[in-house]
Amino acid sequence: MLCLVAAAAASGVVVMHIPDGLVPPLWCGLGYAGSGGLLWWSCRRLQRATVDPLAIVPRLALLTAAFFTASAVYIPLPPASVHLMFLGSLGILLGEGAMIAVVVGLFLQAVMFGHGGLTTLGLNALIMGIPALLAAAVFRGLWHRCPPRGRSLLGFILGAGAVLLAVLLFGAVILLSLPAPLDQQREWLAIAAIGIGYLPLAMLEGVVTASLLVFLAKVKPEFLSQGVCFSRENSPYPTADPR
Repeated sequence: MLCLVAAAAASGVVVMHIPDGLVPPLWCGLGYAGSGGLLWWSCRRLQRATVDPLAIVPRLALLTAAFFTASAVYIPLPPASVHLMFLGSLGILLGEGAMIAVVVGLFLQAVMFGHGGLTTLGLNALIMGIPALLAAAVFRGLWHRCPPRGRSLLGFILGAGAVLLAVLLFGAVILLSLPAPLDQQREWLAIAAIGIGYLPLAMLEGVVTASLLVFLAKVKPEFLSQGVCFSRENSPYPTADPR
């Protein structure tokens, strides 16, 4: 981990992407199994929610491109570089479809720019996909119950919280997968340095997500309603035939 931070400081590599060779093959396999399961579940949820699953494709493509572009914006914060993620916004606007956007975006970054790696794509997808899916679940449960004045606070919490959760998952994967002989205290210091570097970014993404929620609630509230419910029971789309 210290080597990763040092390399990031020297070359500007974004440390939130786990590169090839940093974690054992077993962890890579577990990452692919977990992300593959979540991806399958997301596709099934979208398929069951609409008569025409392709109806969500334009929004999914647009927000995948936004995630891909935002993640390519590097902000140098020693000892490494950080990048935008907008995982909270993905969860709010795509629901379960956020996992698809994360997987596609990370795959394109790994292939085109070498960010992360193909063997660790599953782990990276879990690290960023889980916070997006949790943001979608929290938003679905609280949006209609939240008073208008509290919606900006909800957006801030979801935007900032998704970033901090991704950093926490990243640190947990690194610490649990590294060999035992390494100095755990130094590893914790390295993780703490990365977490501190992402705190300003979390605040920024919280403000952006809150502003986005307030704006859409005023000018396009149905856009948020479609993002809230991709379940069969209360989806705003025509319900698919259960048979």
